[in-house]
Amino acid sequence: MPLKIIGSTCTGCSACEPECPNVAISEKGGVFAIDPKKCTGCEGHFDDPQCVAVCPVDGCIVQV
Repeated sequence: MPLKIIGSTCTGCSACEPECPNVAISEKGGVFAIDPKKCTGCEGHFDDPQCVAVCPVDGCIVQV
């Protein structure tokens, strides 16, 4: 299931970007965004979404 970064809560720390096995996360205007066409929620790679696991802001990355 695709995920979304809530732009108003993203600090731009970039912790999530290298964790994505599908290269679905990119920086846009100082914050990060997830391409829903590429995001699989890490299915087939990990048990849980890795971006959520490393994000320092609770609730910043949510399921669409």
